[in-house]
Amino acid sequence: MTARTAGPRHAPVWTLAAAILASSMAFVDGSVTNVALPAIRSDLGAGAADLQWIVNAYLLPLSALLLLGGAAGDRFGRRRMFLGGVAGFALASLACALAPTLEVLLAARFAQGAAAAMLMPNSLALLGSAYAGDARGKAIGTWAAAGAITAAIGPLIGGWLIETVGWRAIFYVNLPLAAGALVLGLARVGETGAGKQRLDWRGVGLATLSLGALTWGLTVLSAAEPNVGGGAAATAAGLAGLGLFVWVEARQGEHAAMPLALFGTWSFGGLTALTFLLYGALGATFVLIPYVLIENHGYSPTQAGAALLPIPVILGAGSRFMGALAVRIGLRWPLTVGPLVVAVGFALTARVEAGGSYWTTLFPALTLVALGMAGAVAPLTTAVMASVDAEHVGTANGFNSAIARTGGLIATALLGSVLAAQGAALEAAFDRAVLAAAAASALAGVAAHFMLRPGEIAGKAHRD
Repeated sequence: MTARTAGPRHAPVWTLAAAILASSMAFVDGSVTNVALPAIRSDLGAGAADLQWIVNAYLLPLSALLLLGGAAGDRFGRRRMFLGGVAGFALASLACALAPTLEVLLAARFAQGAAAAMLMPNSLALLGSAYAGDARGKAIGTWAAAGAITAAIGPLIGGWLIETVGWRAIFYVNLPLAAGALVLGLARVGETGAGKQRLDWRGVGLATLSLGALTWGLTVLSAAEPNVGGGAAATAAGLAGLGLFVWVEARQGEHAAMPLALFGTWSFGGLTALTFLLYGALGATFVLIPYVLIENHGYSPTQAGAALLPIPVILGAGSRFMGALAVRIGLRWPLTVGPLVVAVGFALTARVEAGGSYWTTLFPALTLVALGMAGAVAPLTTAVMASVDAEHVGTANGFNSAIARTGGLIATALLGSVLAAQGAALEAAFDRAVLAAAAASALAGVAAHFMLRPGEIAGKAHRD
């Protein structure tokens, strides 16, 4: 294993451990809240649109500010921004647990998303600096597997906590993870980055406002009784704002939060399309699956969380292996086949009906989703990090993570009519949603196959 940091105090394994603990908070929070939605709705009197915003109040700042988080790490130091994000996430989690009203909960969720936007891209950037060559692929595979495992185990632990303690307890889980990440980060992780790039506040502000308008517009339009005029106006304003954002970024050049030079290759465009489609599909279905199991199939929160267990088991067994394998055989085929397998798994979830057997319906579907994601997650991360120079690793990680969260954000904003439905109507709406997710995943695999150019990233994926 070749490391970029020297000495036992700053050994790469400490960086990996700190990155896993910190990122696990963000992954767990994104998944466990889905299981808690029915309980939060009952306790705080939330409606269908409110349920969407409990998810999107976290995803919106995470999507918009990941660009800033990655660029700030490159500018001020990745360790510094990483530790700030961890501390902020812990404080916001405590605020979520103590929230007396829905409005306070949404504000705290927004703060969580902003903090996660600092810690997530910089945890990966720190890994990229600590490891090189094949060791980097294995480390990223380990990071991806750990994040996926905690995200999938989260609903099980969260379901048990919801039943035995209450939904507020799920946010307390983040506190010991944050404490561990802070201790390791302060004592064992060395600083990297700290360059001279100036931050693109104008671009980040435009991205945040535009995504907010787009998300609100789509949420309104997808409601059971949509406000067509207001929703269409907000959606149009959001799309126009994103167009203006691209124009502003073009004028900013290398100082942009989203440098357009990143799109100088077909491969980076393919990775962006794959990420948006695959994670959009994943985000929507993992809001809906536990919700439908609890609302229509009589599952308890614990049982709904346990139903997702095939995912952590398979991801834990396969992601590290696939991360190393992709470095050796190339990234194109894992990123093509993985999303196609995910698509088949999502399509099979349309067979899940109330009263049906878990082992013959949902279990095989989730097994295929997990196999496909195990083949795609680590290679995707490796490909993104290999597609840019060392000075912009944080920015590239931030951008790719932003695209992933934006996919989930937009997909969740389209679920209003599904979350508002009941009984047989909920089952029918769920089936349409998972088939749409299957189509998006298949398109992700097609984008990878036709747009990735092995020669553009192969050398960097192997670099020492």
